[in-house]
Amino acid sequence: MVNWTPLVEAVQAAERHGSVGATVVGPDGSRWSHNGERPFKAASTVKIPLMVEVYQRVEAGALALDATYPLQAENKAAGSGVLLHLHEGLSVTLEDLIYLMISISDNSATNMLIRLVGMEAVNQTMRDLGMRASNLSREMKGRPAIAGEQENWATPDDYVACVQAILDGRAAAPSSCQAMLAMLRKQQNTRRIARYLPEDERIQWGTKTGSIKGVTNDVGFVTSEAGTLVLAVYCEGMTDQHLGEQAIGEIARAALVATGVAEPQFTS
Repeated sequence: MVNWTPLVEAVQAAERHGSVGATVVGPDGSRWSHNGERPFKAASTVKIPLMVEVYQRVEAGALALDATYPLQAENKAAGSGVLLHLHEGLSVTLEDLIYLMISISDNSATNMLIRLVGMEAVNQTMRDLGMRASNLSREMKGRPAIAGEQENWATPDDYVACVQAILDGRAAAPSSCQAMLAMLRKQQNTRRIARYLPEDERIQWGTKTGSIKGVTNDVGFVTSEAGTLVLAVYCEGMTDQHLGEQAIGEIARAALVATGVAEPQFTS
C-alpha cells in the first residue's frame, strides 16, 4: 500500500504560499489527489490536448508533418518562445511548430496551430479524452484573461487522464502517441517535475509546463524500471514563480518517493 504522507506534507507546505491542485497516479494504478477536480488556469498545459488534435488530423490525412507554413505578423504572440523575434515569411513545418510549442512553449507556434485546427475541435478532443472540466477558449497571450475574455481552465484530474491516454496509446494511433511522448520528452524546463530527478539514462520523463503571472503548472510523466508515474500539479496565487517551481519540484519528489518510481536527489 502506498504511503502518501510525504505528498500530503509537500502540498501542505506549498499551500503556505498559494493554492495547489495535484493528481498523482503510480505504476500500480494507486491514485492520490488534492483539489483534483478544481479548475485552475491552464496556461500552456492546454497545449497537450492541442497536440493530440493535431496528430489526429495528421492520421486522418488532413495535415502533414512536413507541410510548411509562413510566419506572419498576425501569428506573433507575446510571452514565451522564439518565433515572436524571428522574421516574417520564415517557413516552418508542422512538426517544427509542434516541437516549438511543447519544448519551449512557443506561443506564436501554438496560435498558428490553434488557427489551423480550430478551438472547437480541440475542445471536442478534450471531451473524447474524458476531460470534462477543462477547455480551450482563447489563444495564447502571455497573460491571464482580462475583462471580456474567456479563460482556459484545467483540472489536475483531467490532465492526468490526458497524459495517461497518450501513454496507453488511446489518445491517437500508437505511432502518434509515441511521437507525442517524444515531444513531451523534449521539454527544456527542468525546474519543476524534473527538478530532483537524478541524471540516469534508465529514467525518462516528459512534461508540459504552464506559466502566466501568478500561475505555475506542470503536467507529465516519469518512467523508470519501477514503472511510470503520471502527475499534474497546478499552483496559483504564489507571489514569485520560483516559489511555484520549488513547490512543484517538492511535490514531484514526494510522489517519486511515495510510489518508488525513482530515488530523487535532495538538492535543487
